[in-house]
Amino acid sequence: MKASAIVLTHGMLASDMAKTCHGLLRGTERFDIKAVIDYAHTGQDAGAVLDGKARNVPVFGSVSEYMMQAANTPQYCIVGVALPGGKLPDAFRTQLLDAMRFGISIVNGLHTLLGDDPEFSRVAQDYGAAILDVRRPRPASELQFWTGAVMQVKAPRIAVLGTDCALGKRTTCRFLMETCRQYGIQAEMIYTGQTGWMQGSRYGFIFDSTLNDFISGEIERAIVACDQEARPDLILIEGQSALRNPSGPCGAEFICSGGAKGVVLQHAPGRLYYEGTEALQYRIPSIESEIALIQAYGAQVLGITLNEQGMNDADLEAWRAQKEVQLGIPVLRPLKEGVARLLPVIRAFLEVHTKQ
Repeated sequence: MKASAIVLTHGMLASDMAKTCHGLLRGTERFDIKAVIDYAHTGQDAGAVLDGKARNVPVFGSVSEYMMQAANTPQYCIVGVALPGGKLPDAFRTQLLDAMRFGISIVNGLHTLLGDDPEFSRVAQDYGAAILDVRRPRPASELQFWTGAVMQVKAPRIAVLGTDCALGKRTTCRFLMETCRQYGIQAEMIYTGQTGWMQGSRYGFIFDSTLNDFISGEIERAIVACDQEARPDLILIEGQSALRNPSGPCGAEFICSGGAKGVVLQHAPGRLYYEGTEALQYRIPSIESEIALIQAYGAQVLGITLNEQGMNDADLEAWRAQKEVQLGIPVLRPLKEGVARLLPVIRAFLEVHTKQ
């Protein structure tokens, strides 16, 4: 049974920073989202703010405003933003403390550990609320070092990588899982970020709160457990950041340590520089060079999925059509058309890579 929850975005609902909330609005098996708390969009439907699709999730200006009309107290208030550096903005404190004073527990996916904050700890104790810091690092004694057991996994693996962070890799990965299942391919998703856990994925770990020595082993552990317990036809791996992002290069682990032989590559053709490096003008490499790099690691790029930021519809569609011809692989707009056009290449990939 899903736990009831409200999501706090505090003015950021329409921005990329609210990607945790966006993921929960698009689907979660863990929480029943009752409302979003965002003073900038009071009175609107949160889904309509996200992508124009009403989802019957109202927006309230504050936790107190929501509680004035709530028939029941929600079990959780989720911090719905993911910010560079993972620090909790000071402006969020009042709303989260108010939530706990109503007896609502906090789910926090930021690096700021609210359970270590004296004020949060005191209020939680006084009002019978709990604090769940999803990104609290697990001790080394609980982590697994890479063993090579992943080499015995039967299910083929496809990683959804990107050319930058905050592109929608997790959303595309979930779309792929849902679409594969719809068309008879039993797919499972390995989550690697806090939102994937919040959406209810059964297998995975929090990549950026794991000791570096054990990242490869935790990838392996999640894949092996998924293969042995779920027996899927296909394992999809949520990527993080990008292979050449200077603030946090990532992606090779899923190929080298996780055995992903296929890649779906998420890209924003309207974004020139890695997020957060605009002042430095640190350019994102071309899509062609990223494909070549992935191939050098030993994986095949099956298709390109597009983030639509910074381009109008006509220009993006022209770019998509041109690259599809040039690259000879499907180039899709997941938020506009879904991902079903990837099914033929995925089926062909499965025929080659499925172990008997």
